[in-house]
Amino acid sequence: MDWRLLAATFGTVFLAELGDKTQLATLCFAASGRSFWSVFLGSSLALVLTSLVAALSGSGLARIVPVRYVSIASGVLFIVIGVFVIIRNVR
Repeated sequence: MDWRLLAATFGTVFLAELGDKTQLATLCFAASGRSFWSVFLGSSLALVLTSLVAALSGSGLARIVPVRYVSIASGVLFIVIGVFVIIRNVR
């Protein structure tokens, strides 16, 4: 196991997830006061499953496309999405 990669991935995902829409949705479900454990387990399993899908997709894609191109495409995609969000919210 690559412990440095594990730590870098954990730190990046943890910081990226703070205050995002998924965390806010989890907060709203938990605020209903029904069942803390149901909300915690549901949101945890969803995050684990989406992470599994992303990791499998990324490792499969890396076999077909060089990692450099995947990184560049990801960066461009984030910028394009950001521009669309800004344009949509300015109107």
